[in-house]
Amino acid sequence: MKKFYITTAIDYTSGKPHIGNNYEKVYADVVARFKRLEGYDVLFQTGTDEHGQKVKENAQIAGKNPVDFVNEISNEVRKASDLLNVSYDKFVRTIDPLHIKKVQEIFEYLYNKGDIYKGTYEGFYCTPCESYFLEKDLINESCPDCSRKVINKKEEAYFFKLSKYEKQLLEHINNNPEFIKPESKKREMINNFIKEGLQDLCVSRSTLDWGIKLPFDPKHVVYVWIDALSNYITFLGYDVNGNHSEEFKKYWPANYHIIGKDIVRFHTIYWPILLMALDLPLPKTIYGHPWLTIEGGKISKSSGNVIYADQLLKHFHVDMVRYFLIKEVPYQSDGTMSYDLLIDVINTDLINTLGNLVSRTNAMLIKYFDGIIQAPKQTDKDKELINYAENLFTNVKKELDNCHLSNSLNLIMELFRKSNKYIDENEPWNLAKDSNNNERLGTVLYNLLESIRIGSVLLKAYIPDTAEVILNKLNTKETDFNSIKTFGSIVPGTTITDKDPLFIRIDKEEKLKELS
Repeated sequence: MKKFYITTAIDYTSGKPHIGNNYEKVYADVVARFKRLEGYDVLFQTGTDEHGQKVKENAQIAGKNPVDFVNEISNEVRKASDLLNVSYDKFVRTIDPLHIKKVQEIFEYLYNKGDIYKGTYEGFYCTPCESYFLEKDLINESCPDCSRKVINKKEEAYFFKLSKYEKQLLEHINNNPEFIKPESKKREMINNFIKEGLQDLCVSRSTLDWGIKLPFDPKHVVYVWIDALSNYITFLGYDVNGNHSEEFKKYWPANYHIIGKDIVRFHTIYWPILLMALDLPLPKTIYGHPWLTIEGGKISKSSGNVIYADQLLKHFHVDMVRYFLIKEVPYQSDGTMSYDLLIDVINTDLINTLGNLVSRTNAMLIKYFDGIIQAPKQTDKDKELINYAENLFTNVKKELDNCHLSNSLNLIMELFRKSNKYIDENEPWNLAKDSNNNERLGTVLYNLLESIRIGSVLLKAYIPDTAEVILNKLNTKETDFNSIKTFGSIVPGTTITDKDPLFIRIDKEEKLKELS
């Protein structure tokens, strides 16, 4: 089996994750599920980043010690992923003793190699982002990433020689067009950072004790980015002396790092240079996805527009939320969420387009043929629907492999839209009025059922619970990807008995009252 290693960024444990944070996990889950269905040996890793100034400050505000605080927040992060049916294989935490030991070894190795040296840092520091900036990087005297105010700090620190690997990194980016996605982020990294000249990176703190202590200088702790970024290899069993685990040998380099657009710089500059310094191959693709916003504004507690997964799932089926998240966040521009829009999307796509198609097709089969699927006899009238269905897997895979998840989902939904149009064009209720049309009627219903099956097999990656319900309604065992590459796997003679609706239509006015 071909291997496939996919990661999300690990969530910073400064507070409970909101639905915008959760989007990334659902995105990566769809890719992981799709690759498993393709036959890949998949490892999907996510987790929590648990050291740093902001974590310590928030723990103090909560009246807790940092360990108890990160335990609580890490559990919240994991709970949200579990509620959203995210099929991760590993959930990692940076307070894990194994990770701590390996980060210390990495730091000492780079220090002994001469890639890390001791100096003094003075610059502008953003506590929420755990980042230092030069004055030229600031926007209105504020952090360029989060727009919060920065403070001027000076302290003894260790530095990592980013500048040493600048040319090597630029060559890699230029020679590997799939390395950074989307293209706009690639241009931004090259023009705004690399070509400007990389400054050596501050990689330790001497004024903070909540972090991984340097083994050879314990008054310093490892700066959050080397600590956090290393999780992608430490939990695989990376060893600085080359005695890597079998898992590391199998899965590294990663196929995909799925991260938010605000941390692309750390993952496409700091992280690959760290790997170069360790003489390791670089990940194949780093995709900086856009944000999910709430009615056009960035999700933040200070704005009062935070929505949490556990609250949302009290009112909506998990697959409704998963569907909305994937559909509404495009490839490289922010998506918008509101309760109004969520309800409209559910009613239009999942209930009208998909749910009604499944229930009325099954109901017609039960009414006209006692639920027994008839052998089809195709005509030219059927070619458009059949051709679209037969090419669907290839087209969906192409979009998904290019990180266009919203597009890939829309292609599947288009099959269901075409199926509804096919019903209107063929009018099975009129065909049923004359027994001489039974063969044609049976063919029309067969083609509808087969189209529903093909679309639903693909939906197993996106809305897995709903897909299984549909496939059970079809009473079919043909539910793998191989079965959808040609049209006609659903077996004539199979009996269908379930015509119940897939979902109940949401009364928008009532639901909005309930949510308020």
